[in-house]
Formats: sequence, structure tokens, C-alpha cells
Amino acid sequence: MSQHFDLIVVGAGMAGVAAANKCAAQGWQVAIVDALPYGGTCALRGCDPKKILRRGAEIIDSARLMRGKGIDDADLSINWADLMKHKHGFTDPVPQSMEDGLSGNGVTTLHGHATFTGPQQLEIDGTSYDADRFLVAAGARPRPLEFPGHEHLVDSTDFLDLTELPSRILFVGGGFISFEFAHIAARAGSSPVIVDRGERPLKGFDPDLVELLVDRGRQVGIDLRRTTTIVDVAPSEGGYLVTLEHAGSRETIETDLVVHGAGRVAELADLGLEAAGVAFDEHGIHVSTHLQSTTNPAIWAAGDSADTDGMPLTPVAVLEAKVAASNMIKGSTTSPDYAGIPTAVFTIPELARVGMLESEARATGMDLAVRYSDTSGWYANYRVGETTAAAKVLIDRSTDQVVGAHLLGPEYGELVNTLGLAIKLGLTTRQLKSATAAYPTVGSDLGSML
Repeated sequence: MSQHFDLIVVGAGMAGVAAANKCAAQGWQVAIVDALPYGGTCALRGCDPKKILRRGAEIIDSARLMRGKGIDDADLSINWADLMKHKHGFTDPVPQSMEDGLSGNGVTTLHGHATFTGPQQLEIDGTSYDADRFLVAAGARPRPLEFPGHEHLVDSTDFLDLTELPSRILFVGGGFISFEFAHIAARAGSSPVIVDRGERPLKGFDPDLVELLVDRGRQVGIDLRRTTTIVDVAPSEGGYLVTLEHAGSRETIETDLVVHGAGRVAELADLGLEAAGVAFDEHGIHVSTHLQSTTNPAIWAAGDSADTDGMPLTPVAVLEAKVAASNMIKGSTTSPDYAGIPTAVFTIPELARVGMLESEARATGMDLAVRYSDTSGWYANYRVGETTAAAKVLIDRSTDQVVGAHLLGPEYGELVNTLGLAIKLGLTTRQLKSATAAYPTVGSDLGSML
């Protein structure tokens, strides 16, 4: 006899936990299961630990920028082991704390590999369970690579647990993971190489600001190889020999570590979704706009597990999970509102975006105003010695509303939130300019950017 629940959540990351707690608060019998420690990628293997490591890199970079301006950074360096210990001080307590919180809210916490055995049944390491509804929020895994030697690569989880930082690191792919880790590694004394098969890295961000960031990275020793593919990776006495191909020519370079930063796919292959009659692909479970499976009404999905228009971000996953839970509870068909959700690459300085790219805005035919500002000489950046900073704000002249904003500079990951709120609420630039900000702050620059 299998145990019955009103809802079983597959995946104990931030999205799954949010949905489980929301439904348990309604008096539902809820269970949640994960084969990994509770907390998910963001808290344990991604966003949060990464930004703790970035703090060390920020301090090194900030001191270097103030060289000759009152700061002597000659003996300043990162102690990688101590920085890792600081990271573990945050991540290690998370699984138990999260599980305790769920249990305290009446959620049954389960551990093991979940596999669907029918439309409303699954097994967890041989034990059967059934439920009226399921939410799949199982996250993502590194995209499979096919070149010879791909098995020698480590992924982002491994990088975030390195006990020592190698002096030479090669990152595969020109996305978030490669750029963020390369910027950390460069300030920690490593020599990073990023290999990107395309001409444009960080394709989801404004190309003009990306080029400024690439130049800034080059100044600290980051070697970006564009339109370059990896032919193979082979072990050597000193580490690994990586053969690259660019414009028909091949080159072999030696490195100590090769890191997979070439994208991720939905972690669904081992869930037995076929047995549940659930349609899916590498982009996630096929869902309606209200996040219910198009082929099995008992199944819902959120985050990386759902094929939606939402960006692959933790706040988006949590939003979707909460919407899915609300729809289950109320029997409604509400869709997530993705308007005004910002995203950022936490390089140094950080690159942020909200709303449309310039090319997307022009394609709509709107009467577009592009407000570009080189902010490198503005007071907020002069104060900290930063020489690379810019802002591009896109405005629909017919409504005076912001439709997109792209920022590169210190603390601009915070400033983009205000512009996201403006897009979500439909505020005009006149309204934004009417606000009086605390001065001198980075936020007080917003009026001048408009």
C-alpha cells in the first residue's frame, strides 16, 4: 500500500520549498523529495556561494583601483582556503535549516531518487507514493558535451568546492558561469581562458556593454577566445592539453583545470516522466501558461523543469512555483507576470539587464529613445576608481516609459531593480525623475541616466 498525499514536490530547491510551504499552510498533506541535500543549486551550488567568493575578488579589485589614490595594495591577496571556509560557513547549515523549516510547517521530508511509475504514482528508492498533484521543480544539470575528453571537465559545483585554486583555468562557454568564475579566478591569482564558439559572449545582454566588460576583463588577465571550438581534452603531466580550433587552424594549450560553463538543461531524464504520460524535452516539461502539464493534469512544473517564457533565474523559479501552488489551491489558471524581472552577471564590475534589448525594441517599430551614458567619470565611479561603467536606457517616446535598461558598473545590480520596478508598474521617466534620492549614492545617478 502506497502512502497518499495531496501534493508531492520533486526538488527541494528554493522553488520547491516555496510551493510546499504554501500548500501545507492550507492544511494539505504535502511531501517533498530530493536526492541531494535540501537547498538546491542557488543556495548550495550556485548564486549564493558564488557571490561569497566574489567578495574576495571585489576587495582585491577595489584596492587595485585605488592604487596611487591612497591605498597600498602591494601585499594584498586572497587566501583561497580561508575564503572557502567562509563560504562553507553559509552553505553547510542550509540543508538542515531548510528541512527543519519544512517539517515545522507540516511538510513530510523525503530523501532519495524519485521516479514516476504512473500518472499519479512515483517510487522513491523502491517505496511507492501517490498523490492528487505533483510539482516538478528538479532544477538543471550541465549540458552534455560531445568532444573527446569531455569527461575530464569539472562543473560549477566542483569549482565552488575547490580546496586550492589552480594557476591556469580554461572555461568552456561564454555565458554567466564562465564569466563570473573567470573574474573571481583572475583576482585570486589565476590565469583564466574563456573559450566561446560564438562571436558574441553573454548573448542575452547589451552587446555594447558586453564589449566594455570584455575589455575590462582583458585588463585583469582574462583571455577570451571567440569563434573557437574545443577539439579534444587530454590529460598531461602538468594538467590537461586542450586542442582548440579557430578559423580552420588548430592550437593546443596546457591548463590545470577545465570547467564546464557551456549551459544547462532541465534535470528530467531520470524521473520516468514517460510513465506518467508527461511531455518534455531538454527545455523542460511542456506546460500551459498557468504551469500545468499539457499532457497530464496532475503534474505541474516550475523553474528549469518547466518550458516557459521565464528566464532561468532563481527568483523566476520561485515566482512560478508560487503561481503554480496558488493555481492548485484555487483551481485557477493565473499565469506568472514576467514583466520587469532583472538579471545580472556578477562579474567585476557587474553587468545588469531588465526589459528589452535595443534590437528587440527597434524590431517592434516603437518610437524609441536610447539614452546612453558613459558613467565611468561620474562621481559614484570616480569615488571608487572604476574606469569602466556605462548605462543604456531604452524609452518609448509615445508613453515616456522605460522598456529596457542595461547597466555596467559597481552596484548597478542594485540600481537595475528600480528600473525593473518602473517597467513592472509602468512608471514614466518624468515620475522617476521626480523622486529625490539620498545623495551621494549610486541610486542618485538614475535621473541623469534618463
